[in-house]
Amino acid sequence: MAAAVPTSPVRPAQPVTASHGGSESLSRGLRWLLAAGAGLSVASLYYSQPMLGVMKATLGASDAAVGLVPTLTLLGYALGILLLTPLGDRFDRRRIILIKATLLSVALLLGSIAPDMGVLLAVSFAVGLTATLAQDIVPAAAALASEHERGKVVGSVMTGLLLGILLSRVISGVVAEHLGWRAMYLIAAASVALLGVAAWRGLPRFRPASTLSYGALLRSLASLWSKHGALRRAALAQGLLSIGFSAFWSTLAVMLHGAPFHLGSAAAGAFGLAGAAGALGAPMAGRIADRFGPKVVTRLGAGLAALSFATMLVSPWLEPDTRLWLIAASAIGFDLGVQITLVAHQTIVFGIDPAARSRLNAVLFVCVFIGMSIGAASGSLVLARWGWGAVTLLATASAMAALWVRLFPEARTAQTDLK
Repeated sequence: MAAAVPTSPVRPAQPVTASHGGSESLSRGLRWLLAAGAGLSVASLYYSQPMLGVMKATLGASDAAVGLVPTLTLLGYALGILLLTPLGDRFDRRRIILIKATLLSVALLLGSIAPDMGVLLAVSFAVGLTATLAQDIVPAAAALASEHERGKVVGSVMTGLLLGILLSRVISGVVAEHLGWRAMYLIAAASVALLGVAAWRGLPRFRPASTLSYGALLRSLASLWSKHGALRRAALAQGLLSIGFSAFWSTLAVMLHGAPFHLGSAAAGAFGLAGAAGALGAPMAGRIADRFGPKVVTRLGAGLAALSFATMLVSPWLEPDTRLWLIAASAIGFDLGVQITLVAHQTIVFGIDPAARSRLNAVLFVCVFIGMSIGAASGSLVLARWGWGAVTLLATASAMAALWVRLFPEARTAQTDLK
């Protein structure tokens, strides 16, 4: 993946304000840099998931202990979005990206040599915290793009981010199967280090868009939450969907590693190809939202996710081969449902207050990754105590709760909120 990062220099001496939209189009190399940067950084969150079964065997850990690896990674990401992302409005975003890329590379390198679960868990939290550079790259793309191509540029970066989520599980599963899970951490560290070099050479400087103090930036997040009912509804519904999504992906490798499948990391990673449905669903969701409104898409997506999770409830009574096919088909369905719901929720959130889009997006994604952290932790505990059937029940219940949030009346939603 690192080979896709361009290194052709763009002189960083000319500052660009975050609100500036020039008349010149971005070069192809800079677009590739931004898209690859988003993909490589967010991929760091998901490398561990197909490797949990191998990690468990290597380190002699319990199901509950190894389940804390993705839990702490996602929790670190949620805290990083909350505490670090607002700094992009206050300081040079290029400098923030370079610092985070350096720290993320170091954290991944430490993961490759972690001697025990204690160190690996600390590294996992650090990886999540510093992988938030993906949330710095997306607004950087919006700031660099001219008005007439902003949507296209941001769309390209989001495609890179989605592909990072998709390919991370596939690649880590294959690498862990043939070279071991430590090799995957080492490869990831090298790829992020190359990204940092490319960003140092290729990104221009950004003039800060705000003079607010750090405390004022954080306080503004709370005021946005309390002021906008549509933001609260979107964040709650997407967070609930994330619980089921994360519970599935965080326990899949452990389940497949045991009886009756006895499959390795490569097989678990191959299920990540179902994420292609999410990447394909993003533009489709946008077109439906433009025509019928984003609220309709949130209901369709949550309903599809709930139905897909529910179909897996019958899997314990099926033959192993049939069970695998059902799980794969269900993964395609709920990945698509979760992704199109996220696109629709972002459409709702971005329509609330154009002047606060990055902070509104930060609030939304904090709830998303809190949900994913809860899903990873609860999924591991449920799997250890009651088995895979209980995990699918948990995922179904969380998706149905998200659908309930989207279906019930919005009497308390402010008039200014997007319907």
